[in-house]
Amino acid sequence: MGSRRAFIAGAAGAAALLPIHGTSTAAAAAAPADGTAAAPGAFGYTYLGPQEATFVEALVNVMCPADALTPNGTDCGLAIYIDRQLAGDFGKGGRLYQHGPWHPGKPQHGYQLPLKPAEFFSAGIVAARAVAQARFGKSFEQLAPADADAFLADIAAGKATESRVSLADWFSQLVYPLFQQACFADPVYGGNRDKVFWKLVGYPGLPAFHAQNMVQFRGKPFPGAQTPKSIVDFS
Repeated sequence: MGSRRAFIAGAAGAAALLPIHGTSTAAAAAAPADGTAAAPGAFGYTYLGPQEATFVEALVNVMCPADALTPNGTDCGLAIYIDRQLAGDFGKGGRLYQHGPWHPGKPQHGYQLPLKPAEFFSAGIVAARAVAQARFGKSFEQLAPADADAFLADIAAGKATESRVSLADWFSQLVYPLFQQACFADPVYGGNRDKVFWKLVGYPGLPAFHAQNMVQFRGKPFPGAQTPKSIVDFS
């Protein structure tokens, strides 16, 4: 979506500080020592199966299309980040109360389901693929970019529905937050490959958290913004 790219840049200040959920030991070990994410697919996917991985790659490529500013979402490592989160403590519901009852909640309460985040993510993929097949006669991954873009907009607006799962909640409460985090998290977690989004918005990485820098450079360009530093750079 055209507005989605603008939102990425506009939300950078907050998204860069989003809490990062735990990753699996295997996924963390796969991160290169130079502070950049592994090349997409270099280590395979930990949670996503073949059809799910194909769907997620198509999804992030629509939400982050290749242009003069960034490569496509897959090449930025966004699918890898999402896979690692789903495979880790976050996907397993490590921070969630999981014993019910699951009453309908307000939007700010998040989804109220007996599903772990990874299970909810997978259920949403099944539902979204079914709706796309019924509407277009083909799977989401096979849609032209403009059709896929419009389809995601309908999902977000509650205009594409499926009886088994709320696709609007799936997108707004799970998919989109993971997408934001994938863009702006430290590359050690798999997304933001080569710190591309940090460079895009002038975010210096870890030095931004140094109290003296925060005071000295508040509202000013940070000298090291074009060479941001990842967790691994200080390891």
